[in-house]
Amino acid sequence: MLKHVLLICVLASSTLTAPAFANVEKGRDLMEAGQFVEAREELWIAARSGNADAEELIGVMYALGLGVDQDYVRAFDWYLRSAMKGHPGAQSGVGWYYEVGLGMPAPDLTRAYMWYVLSAIGGDPDAAISQEEVTKKMTKEEIEKAHELIDDYRVWMYPFR
Repeated sequence: MLKHVLLICVLASSTLTAPAFANVEKGRDLMEAGQFVEAREELWIAARSGNADAEELIGVMYALGLGVDQDYVRAFDWYLRSAMKGHPGAQSGVGWYYEVGLGMPAPDLTRAYMWYVLSAIGGDPDAAISQEEVTKKMTKEEIEKAHELIDDYRVWMYPFR
């Protein structure tokens, strides 16, 4: 009996996640076709189940006004949701928003640097360039504070890197 219950749990969990990934792929295809309203509907389904790729793409849609009204605050929120799950592209996006202060009261170079470093750890090839550029605008104290934050995040976001 226990084997049957475990099998049902495994099958149920795999069927719950498979549609989310299918929705992301369909959403990407619709975005490429310029069908942004339909793309958002597909991505919304996956994002509601916590899919970081879908969350990042919805952030892109709000950032650029694709199928939605352009809204930097909402774009940042969607990027942040995805970034907290370890999505390197979203992490770079969050870093950029902090760097320029878009959708927030003021720039925060410490947090920008932190997110660029985390993005580089996650494998974003452009994050190191962004990190290098933001460093030129920072004080030594800001960089030291950023490294404290990086150490806090890295432990749980990238425990094996």
